[in-house]
Amino acid sequence: MADLFKVSIDFETSHLIFPRLIIAILLVLGTIIVIRNRQAIAGSGAMWAETLRRMDKPRFLGTIALTVIYFLLMVPVGDIWPNTGLGFLICSIPFVALIGVLYMHERSLRSMIPMLIVAVVAPAIVWWLFTYVFALTLP
Repeated sequence: MADLFKVSIDFETSHLIFPRLIIAILLVLGTIIVIRNRQAIAGSGAMWAETLRRMDKPRFLGTIALTVIYFLLMVPVGDIWPNTGLGFLICSIPFVALIGVLYMHERSLRSMIPMLIVAVVAPAIVWWLFTYVFALTLP
């Protein structure tokens, strides 16, 4: 009975719990979507043609490009100041700002000011929480 209240953590692999959990959830949801829409997916291709015709290509491709650049730059920038999390902070501020600009419908100075404030404040709060409250290092 005492073993029920004993917790053992393997720190070599503990950081892999959430990525594996997210991957499993995405695979289950993807499988459900494929099963539910199997006729449209395997059909004449009309669904894919309609999807490609209607999708917002600049935002879709811009999001993919910005995300890839963000993840590629985070570690090299973080290596300049190791174990400080500044790679995360320095890369996250422009990433959030550029994603915000990409998805804005009206790009006036008045509408961009709140988005730019969020682009600076949100990553700074996350960096502070992880660095000082949780004592976790970021790239």
